[in-house]
Amino acid sequence: MSKIKTLAFVMAGGEGTRLYPLTKERSKPSVPFGGRYRIVDFALSNLINSKIYSIYLLVQYKSQSL
Repeated sequence: MSKIKTLAFVMAGGEGTRLYPLTKERSKPSVPFGGRYRIVDFALSNLINSKIYSIYLLVQYKSQSL
């Protein structure tokens, strides 16, 4: 049986205007959650736990904050 290769694209470029003032200096995916994780970490964790290792993170707004 051949191994299926899966590629994942995570869209993480949101400005997050509804989360203002949390997004004043960072993008929505990089907003801290629970003091330990960022919002984007949940999507990345789900992909890794599903054994999907080819992941592209598509960023736009304040990408340096990730």
